[in-house]
Amino acid sequence: MFHQGRGNAIFTAAAAAALVLCAVALFDGEAAEAASFVVGDAKGWVFNVNDWPNGKSFKAGDTLADIHNVVVVKESGDFNSCKVPAGATVYTSGKDQVELVLGQNLFICGTPGHCQVGFMKINVTAA
Repeated sequence: MFHQGRGNAIFTAAAAAALVLCAVALFDGEAAEAASFVVGDAKGWVFNVNDWPNGKSFKAGDTLADIHNVVVVKESGDFNSCKVPAGATVYTSGKDQVELVLGQNLFICGTPGHCQVGFMKINVTAA
C-alpha cells in the first residue's frame, strides 16, 4: 500500500506541473495575439470617426495606432460633453500607440471644436 500511495503522489505532482506549463503557454499565447488597430482605418483619425469601433472586437492589450491630438478621458460625462479634464493624458505625436485596458476606453480629440462639431471621439470597449 505504501508503494501505491507514493505513485499517486508522483502522478499528482506530474499533473500539477503539466497544468502549470499549460497555463504559462496559454498566457504567452494571449499576449502574442494582441492586435494593433489604426483608428479610422485608411481614413485615420478624422471627423465622424465615432462609429469606427462598431463591429470590431477589441481585447485588453490591443493597441490603437497613429493617433494625434487625442485625449484619454475616464468619465462618460467628459466624453459626452467633449470636456478635456485637468491632468488628462494627451497624445500629440501622430505616431502614438495607446494600449487598451479592460473595459471602457474613451478618447476625444483635443483640438478645440473637433469633438463637438466633427464627432472626433471614440468609445472602445475591450474584453
